[in-house]
Amino acid sequence: MTKTAPSSAPTGKRMLSEQVYAHLRDAIMRGDYAPGDALKPQDLAKQQGVSLAVVREALVRVVGEGLADRLPNRGFAVPAFSDRRWQEIAEARRTIEPVVLRLAVERGDVDWEARVRAAHHRLARTPPYVPGEGEHYSAAWAEAHRVFHRTLLEGCGNPVLLETFDRLWTASELARRWAAQRTPGRDGADEHRRLEEAALARDADTAAEVLTQHLTRTAAALDPAGPAAQRTP
Repeated sequence: MTKTAPSSAPTGKRMLSEQVYAHLRDAIMRGDYAPGDALKPQDLAKQQGVSLAVVREALVRVVGEGLADRLPNRGFAVPAFSDRRWQEIAEARRTIEPVVLRLAVERGDVDWEARVRAAHHRLARTPPYVPGEGEHYSAAWAEAHRVFHRTLLEGCGNPVLLETFDRLWTASELARRWAAQRTPGRDGADEHRRLEEAALARDADTAAEVLTQHLTRTAAALDPAGPAAQRTP
């Protein structure tokens, strides 16, 4: 009996969904959509030249990363500034990451020290903003920023804790970019320098405190009742 070759349709659909997902993710990160903007599947399908099923699959992935909301009977939308989720994610990060950093400072070896120094050097030398990439942080700086924070924690040696960091980081990426717009005078470079110095000095108390302050400033910028929000028209 002649075997029928498996259909390539599922693979093709996955490729299209991946392309639409990447387009959506980049557009949201660049600020092409404002907080609260609707993400209409029909419009996106027409723009991208794909089916509604492909668009919906991509939207579900974007929702899973915390970059969009699925609203009952109203479709999909970019999260709003007032969404309490930002504060809940920030609270989770302030609870978990300083503890993990303490473990990293206690357990990290010389190789970890070298990686932290290299990651901070890359972050410090990467321009936060690049002409033509929108008003948010550049993709290169965002990745250098993620690598620096993750490298700081990698000294803990606990993959479960690091997986938790990865999930929370992805969920808070959009909030972090919005927060930068609302606090233009914030000296993030100095905060990162102090984090590196405290970690490499093996000062767990100072490192944990600096990290807590760092995370708190980002959350405060997105608090709808906070000073930063009140200054924003």
